[in-house]
Amino acid sequence: MAKFMGQVRAGKVTFDPDRVVMCGGATGAQDTLAFCLADPGDAYLVPTPYYPAFDRDCCWRSGVKLLPIECHSSNNFTLTREALVSAYDGARRQGVRVKGVLITNPSNPLGTTMDRATLAMLARFATEHRVHLICDEIYAGSVFAKPDFVSIAEVIERDVPGCNRDLIHIAYSLSKDFGLPGFRVGIVYSYNDDVVACARKMSSFGLVSSQTQHFLAKMLSDAEFMARFLAESARRLAARHDRFVAGLREVGIACLPGNAGLFSWMDLRGMLRDKTHDAELELWRVIVHKVKLNVSPGTSFHCNEPGWFRVCHANMDDETMEVALDRIRRFVRQHQHKAKAERWAATRPMRLSLPRRGGATASHLPISSPMALLSPQSPMVHAS
Repeated sequence: MAKFMGQVRAGKVTFDPDRVVMCGGATGAQDTLAFCLADPGDAYLVPTPYYPAFDRDCCWRSGVKLLPIECHSSNNFTLTREALVSAYDGARRQGVRVKGVLITNPSNPLGTTMDRATLAMLARFATEHRVHLICDEIYAGSVFAKPDFVSIAEVIERDVPGCNRDLIHIAYSLSKDFGLPGFRVGIVYSYNDDVVACARKMSSFGLVSSQTQHFLAKMLSDAEFMARFLAESARRLAARHDRFVAGLREVGIACLPGNAGLFSWMDLRGMLRDKTHDAELELWRVIVHKVKLNVSPGTSFHCNEPGWFRVCHANMDDETMEVALDRIRRFVRQHQHKAKAERWAATRPMRLSLPRRGGATASHLPISSPMALLSPQSPMVHAS
């Protein structure tokens, strides 16, 4: 596993097998880390939008709170130091002890990778404030376009060599990169000896079976096969992503520019009746129950801007994806036609029937005409 993690990261970093702890999936890895790092009532800061199941993985057993670091579409939801400091200071003012910052890189649901400068900023922040940095890199092998993936492991070796490595931890799994969620194979990789020792003991409650480990060891040790697999996976993910995004573009629907993951972050803000989370959920129910598409609303990812939806497009064949695209486009076109009709009705000149002088037959004047706005009882003088 340590060799494979290095291979996925293009050989730019070496992992120590003695620091690898096997767990029952990424859920087990995050639960184990939360148990090792925090006490009930402590908090992790998490950039929004974030993976909804973190509310389960990090909180149900350990009692950790997840506090949002608000990110915005104005900069493509990029995490900034200002937003991080604001969230940290806000938690401190509330008397909440911050024990860590939790990130996903590549991001779920954004489908983007975090740049080297941001990762270096996070490592420095962790060292300065004595908080842990937990990096979920579960999609590390599912990057299909530039920029290349940069692991926190590479950053702390090359860019921030003076950071406190005892505060750096990585969660990984084979569920996404290999489509093996049912195998329940998760990994905790920590630079902290105490965390490794504790996690290894806690892994007894979520062991990976010997048969599964034997099978995966055979597969992962075949470096040539793994290289071909990762290259072909990236090629197919790129083709699927490009086709899906292009199909949405045909009806004027944009997605956040992405380069990783199995999904796209779709922008339907223009289809909301108003800019509220209630309106987003109303649109989501229509998409699920009437359009018959399984998409996830941004609200479920704690996104503070209504109108964003995550669409998974890598878990189906080409024919099914085309059916899904056709449904989306048909729905959007219907919405656009309806909106156009409503705008036309709203701007169409209303016509009033006004009696002519002397009781003559009525004449029709547009409501926009000054005469049409003039009531027969108006005190204004009528010019003859």
